[in-house]
Formats: sequence, structure tokens, C-alpha cells
Amino acid sequence: MHKFAPCNIIFVLKIQACGSPRARISYGIGEFCMASSMTGYGRAEATYATRRYLVEIKSVNNRFCDISVRMPRGYAVLETKIREKITERLVRGKIDIFVTIEDVGDGNSTVEMNEGLAKAYSDAVRKIAELTGREDNSDAYQIARFPDVLVARSTSLTPEEAGAELLPVLDAAIDDILKMRGIEGEKLVNDLLEKVNSFESMHAAVKLRAPLVPDEYKERLMARIEDLLDEKANLVYDEARREAEVAVFADKCAIDEELTRLSSHMNQLRETLKGKGSIGKRLDFILQEMNREVNTIGSKANDLTITNYVLDMKTELEKIREQIQNLA
Repeated sequence: MHKFAPCNIIFVLKIQACGSPRARISYGIGEFCMASSMTGYGRAEATYATRRYLVEIKSVNNRFCDISVRMPRGYAVLETKIREKITERLVRGKIDIFVTIEDVGDGNSTVEMNEGLAKAYSDAVRKIAELTGREDNSDAYQIARFPDVLVARSTSLTPEEAGAELLPVLDAAIDDILKMRGIEGEKLVNDLLEKVNSFESMHAAVKLRAPLVPDEYKERLMARIEDLLDEKANLVYDEARREAEVAVFADKCAIDEELTRLSSHMNQLRETLKGKGSIGKRLDFILQEMNREVNTIGSKANDLTITNYVLDMKTELEKIREQIQNLA
């Protein structure tokens, strides 16, 4: 078994955002204490004797956890462990991981040639020259530069031993990106809470307006009857008949239940925004329910003022939906 030489570990952490993180970042799903953005960048570097490890992580929005790992071919066996750790801690996003492993010690590296691949590249270049009528002027250096023709491998340690040194660097890079995602997430949450407050003011206006709609309908109905029947209005349309028609109208345009459910959804939205961990999918579900209630209010209201409020509410919900897509 290879024995590790004494190591000098230097973590280089660069947070690509202003300010300090609001909360402690620790390992595990949902352990960051604030909603997290899916956009971020993290970097960590360590040196063990003559070996240098560099890990960079970039992430953007995605509905799922879409991971791409780029690392030296000789250490590809470590990719599974890297993917597992990224999935566990970053949860969601389009995530690109770039791993650099260098051994600058004398005699610690070898270069292996993939002979079959080199010959295949050479044959392909020659065939292209024949098909296009050009001269095949490719030399050995050009063939060697094609991907995976030459592969550098460390002779000082196995991929498994390299993994023991690499994974702490990966954890440090994940810590770094979580800090940036936390900072961005806090800004998103504050913006979303402002939009929820704006939506709530529209909800309150609709709630005040709703009880007035049947009374105004009754006034319009009376004016219309009197305009058409004049002095015969009371004979043709007695009070009981008018009240019955108004009651039917009031029942059709009643939106009390929708307003109550909408109020409950707003409270859930606020509580979720103040929660921990991965909240994006839950927020998306709540928003779908809010949209459903607003659409029902718009179809039942039978009032121009409420219809205008509904249009404003739908606009605000769309703004909230766009922002929610950025949260993990």
C-alpha cells in the first residue's frame, strides 16, 4: 500500500459575490440554513507533496441534477464518487465540475499512447485528404494532439489513493459554491417576499370588492327593469322575484372559498421561502395552486374591477414563477 508523503494543503476559496454568507454551510442535503440559488461558482486547491489538485464547480438553473465531470482520463474511476457527493450536497442544477490533477515530481508521471486510436486518427486524416483532393500533410505531432491519443498517468499513487486526497478538495469547492448560492438565494428570497406582499395587497383589494358586486348588480337590474317597463316594473318584477335573481347571481359569482384558499397558499409560500434546504419544487407546486385559484376568481367574478385585479395578480404570479426557477 502506498504511504502518503507529508502534505501541505492550501485551500484557495474565491466567492464570486459581495457580502458574507448569512448562515453556516455544512454537509448533507438541505443543511444550508437559507433557500439556495442554483447559480454559483466554487473553487478549491490543495497540494500534497508534489501533487496538486484543483477543483472548479459551476452551476446554473435546471429542473433536475444534471452533472458533467471533466477530469484526467487516468482518474475516471473517481467520477462516480464525485457525482454522488455533488448530488448529495448541491441537489439541483446544471452542474459542471472541472478537476485538475498534476504531479510535478521527477519520475512520477508516464505518458501512455493509445496506438489503435492514433492509427484510426491517421487513417481518417488520410481519407479526408483523398476525398477532398488535398495533400495529406499531417505529421506525428498533429496526430498526437488529438483527444486521448496520449494520456499522462501518475506513477506515484493509484486512482484510489488520489481519491483520498481529491475528495477533501471537492468538499471545499462545494462549500465555496454553496456560500455563493446561499448569498444569491437570500437576495432571491427577499425579492420574492416583496412580490408576495404586492400580491397580498391585490388579494385584499379583491376581498373588499367582492361583497359589493351583488349589490351593484341589484342596482343595475332595477334600473334596467324600470327603463324597460316603466310604471309596470313592480307588477311584472315583484320584490321576491328580484331578490331571487340577485341571490342566484350572488351564488354564481361567490369567490369566498377561492379567496380563503388563496390566503392559505400565500402563508404556505412565505413559510416555505423562510425554510431550509431544497424548496424550489415545493414553491412551484404552491404557485400552480395559486394560479388555479386566481383563474377561478377571474371566471366567476362577473365584475370589471375584479377582472382587472385578476390580470394584475396573474402578472405578479408570473414574476414570482420566473424567480422561483432560480431556487434549488
